[in-house]
Amino acid sequence: MTTDIATAPIHPGEVLMDEYLEPLGITQNRLAIAIGVPPRRINEIVHS
Repeated sequence: MTTDIATAPIHPGEVLMDEYLEPLGITQNRLAIAIGVPPRRINEIVHS
């Protein structure tokens, strides 16, 4: 038996904030510096 229940896709920014940044106490700026990208890029992922 299969079900056709669709779930809404989760935005990558929501996953990043809820599953990684907040639980680990990491700021967007700290993540950006650690991975060598502009802080604006992380902010755009989280808020787009």
